[in-house]
Amino acid sequence: VVGLLPWAFLLPPGGWAGEIIGGKEAQPHSRPYMAYLYIQHGDKYKYCGGFLVAENFVLTAAHCQGDRITVYLGAHNIRQQEPSRQEIPVRRQIPHRQYNRETLNNDIMLLQLSRNATLTKEVGLVRLTTGHRRVSPGTMCSATGWGLTSFFTGTDTLLEVNLSVVTDDLCQKRYRSYFPSTMLCVGDPCDPKSTYSGDSGGPLVCDGVVEGITSFGAYDSIDPPVGFTRISHFVPWIKANMQ
Repeated sequence: VVGLLPWAFLLPPGGWAGEIIGGKEAQPHSRPYMAYLYIQHGDKYKYCGGFLVAENFVLTAAHCQGDRITVYLGAHNIRQQEPSRQEIPVRRQIPHRQYNRETLNNDIMLLQLSRNATLTKEVGLVRLTTGHRRVSPGTMCSATGWGLTSFFTGTDTLLEVNLSVVTDDLCQKRYRSYFPSTMLCVGDPCDPKSTYSGDSGGPLVCDGVVEGITSFGAYDSIDPPVGFTRISHFVPWIKANMQ
């Protein structure tokens, strides 16, 4: 399975593309919707997170595209062959047509699996938010991933961190390309908790529904806030492409 891999070849100037900073290990299999994506891109490999939204569809970030992707469901420690783990190749990658790899706008992608996942207590679906719902600043949410925990340190087990949604102006000041209609600004600058490289594509869960997809942060910093794809904007696109 993948080690810690260079991400720069797919990154826009000024951003890592999506470990958890300041979080803790998740209770094993407490998030049965989590997917680990093993991505082949040319002669390189990388990894992302994702989440199961239908028996044959995983939602993730568009910048997690590759030549070939294998989805691991029901995993906690990604280096162990857990009995609960299901490995399913991706049949079709469906990135948003307006995805912009420079600005990371419309950073959303559906992965159609080559076969249906078998739903078990370790593998399950998660509910998506509804169209055009606005999640308010101050809302406390949870992000999960297998990404880096510092500039140089990785993890084999799934980590989680509680993050608050913050006002759009905090991200507009920090990032040259931040679009409030399609992005969510997450992470209190005074609280050193965040997602980080390798967490890309994972879910931001608020009140039991997914509101965001881990998308980007700063190259040279592990401090919040960071940017998430705002799922409510894309609900019609998700429904249309899952038909």
